[in-house]
Amino acid sequence: MGMESTPVTVQPPGPDGGRKVAIHGKDVGTAYHLLDVVEFLRREGLPETDTTVDDSDLIEWRGGGPRAWTSGE
Repeated sequence: MGMESTPVTVQPPGPDGGRKVAIHGKDVGTAYHLLDVVEFLRREGLPETDTTVDDSDLIEWRGGGPRAWTSGE
């Protein structure tokens, strides 16, 4: 039972709609769309299929799941 039960953490949406993403405790950037998260997974060599984002063993979604995005538009 370690602190990092999932390798990927996606923070709640910020005021600009972006969600900070960390993989294995390393900040890898801010996602503004679900495809950004998939791209971060690909860059880090993790599975990146469209069903991966629903895998709770891989990704911890904080402040809303993979469909929760806000936009300034």
